[in-house]
Amino acid sequence: MKVGIKNWGKLGISGILLFSLSYCTSKSISGKQLIWSDEFNYNGLPDSSKWNYDVGGDGYGNNEAQFYTKDRLENARVEKGNLIIEARKEDWKMNKYTSARLLTKGKFSFQYGTVEVRAKLPEGRGTWPAIWMMSENMKKWPDDGELDIIEHVGFNPGFIHASVHTKKYNHIQGTQKTDTLIVKDASEKFHVYKADWKPEKIDVYIDDQKFFTYENKEKTYEAWPFDQPAFIILNLAVGGFWGGKEGIDNSVFPQKYYIDYVRVYQNKNK
Repeated sequence: MKVGIKNWGKLGISGILLFSLSYCTSKSISGKQLIWSDEFNYNGLPDSSKWNYDVGGDGYGNNEAQFYTKDRLENARVEKGNLIIEARKEDWKMNKYTSARLLTKGKFSFQYGTVEVRAKLPEGRGTWPAIWMMSENMKKWPDDGELDIIEHVGFNPGFIHASVHTKKYNHIQGTQKTDTLIVKDASEKFHVYKADWKPEKIDVYIDDQKFFTYENKEKTYEAWPFDQPAFIILNLAVGGFWGGKEGIDNSVFPQKYYIDYVRVYQNKNK
């Protein structure tokens, strides 16, 4: 719930107290404290104190078709309580599409904790939204680790994927650790996508339903590089080796990826 200043006078003291209590409760997890968040309760460009951009159109190792822009409202903006990442069919430099990729690298990273993102995904063949994390000290991919909290490719609507990539387990070798949950209305309704990252394992949930676990069984860096700070990435790709596997339907654009909030928690006794 987002309440504007003009509405406070209508709530009354009891209403304000009730709203405050429910709002705080909605942002709490038992035994954990909120250490970072963006509630997107503002308008305009994403908060520059919290978000950086990746910029370019070189395919990002996946043969992606979009050019990621920076500080362009058409591709990334905050309005009506949501971050909107918008992919558009338009010529931009040498690319035929534009979009945005936001990341907290250099602004915020953390080691162990719970990430929650409430989001509504875009739809249509060729769209490829994701919520993911990488090492703040990434020197070589995939050796230093990648956690894909969720990915969704538009040609397979409703199939939500979570994966980890390491030196030993990654998609280049076809050995990545991954699983899928079907969420039929992922592009019609908001859902909460969550990763719980501990020294011994990573669990991924949708609306509190756990569907993927990766355990630190081997105790080697090749299999578990997840003992170092990581940053968060939100992006909407177009096409690519996976997202464009069955082509791009130009009739679906523009497509919008809505993010209601991003929250990070850690144990209170950490």
